[in-house]
Amino acid sequence: MVWRNQNFSSDFILLGIFDHSFTYTFLFSLVLGIFMVAFMGNTTMILLIYFDTQLHTPMYFLLSQLSLVDLMLICTTAPRMAFNYLSGRKSISLAGCGAQIFFYVSLLGAERFLLAVMAYDRYVAICHPLRYTILMNQKLCVLMTVASWILGSLDGIIVLVEVLSLSYCSSLEIHHFFYDVAALFPLSCTDTSAFERLLFICCVVMLILPVSVIIISYSHVLRAVIRMSSTESHRKAFTTCSSHLFVVGLYYGAAMFMYMRPASNHTPDQDKIVSAFYTILTPMLTPLIYSLCNKEVSRGLQKLLRKAKLM
Repeated sequence: MVWRNQNFSSDFILLGIFDHSFTYTFLFSLVLGIFMVAFMGNTTMILLIYFDTQLHTPMYFLLSQLSLVDLMLICTTAPRMAFNYLSGRKSISLAGCGAQIFFYVSLLGAERFLLAVMAYDRYVAICHPLRYTILMNQKLCVLMTVASWILGSLDGIIVLVEVLSLSYCSSLEIHHFFYDVAALFPLSCTDTSAFERLLFICCVVMLILPVSVIIISYSHVLRAVIRMSSTESHRKAFTTCSSHLFVVGLYYGAAMFMYMRPASNHTPDQDKIVSAFYTILTPMLTPLIYSLCNKEVSRGLQKLLRKAKLM
C-alpha cells in the first residue's frame, strides 16, 4: 500500500460541539459533569471487583472488563473535547485522528462482544447451574474476554488502515467533537464507495454475531424461567439477569436512537449533542445500574464506603 505523505502533513480542524454562549457553556458543564461521574463510577467498579474477594467470579470479572472498556471509551473522546473547548485549539494531525478512530472503534467492538459473553454467562448460570464452574471456568472466561478485545481491535485496525489510505484534499474541517469515520468521507478526494461497503460489512458482522449470542442465550434463559415452578426461582433468575438486560437495552437502545433515525428528523448540530450524551451518558449509567440492581455489588460498595469512613 502506498501511503500519501500529504495525509500526515495536513492538520484536521475539529469544529467541536459547543461555542461560548451561555446555553452551550451550560451544556458543556453538564457533559463534563457526566464524564466525571462516569469516570469515578467505572473506576470504583473496577477497584471494588478487584479488592472484594467475594466478587472474584466470572460474572464480576466480565463486569470489570466492561467497566474498563467504558472507562477507556470516555477517556478517548471527552478529554479531547474539553481541551479543545477550553484552549481554543482545534487542529490535530491525521495520525492523531487515526489514533482516536482506532481506539473508539476497537472499544465499541470489544464492548459488543463482552455483552455477548456476559449473556452466555447468564445462560450457563441459570440453565446449567450445577455445571457452571465447569462451563464457565477461569481459563475459558479469560479466553473469551481476550477474544472480545482482539475482535474489537481487529475491527479498529481495518477501519484505521482504510482511513489512512485515503487522500484528503477538501476543507479539513470536521463538524463533530471527535473523529468519527463518517465525518471523514466528505473530506476525501478519492472514491470512498469501496471503503463504505467494507465499513458496512464490518458493522453488520460486529453487530450480528454478538446480538445473535445475546438473543439465543436469553431465549434459553426465558424457556428455563418459564419451566420454573417456584416464585423464589423466578426472583433469583430475574436478579441474576436484570442488570445485564438493562445495560444491553441501554447500549443498543442508545445506538438505535443515534444511528437509525430518519435523516429528516435531525440536524448536524443535534447529532453532535446527541452523540456527546450517547458516548458519555451510557458509560455513566452502567455502574449505577449494577449498583442499584445487584445486591452483591451494592453490599461490596457499602463495605468499601464504611472502610473509607474509618480511615
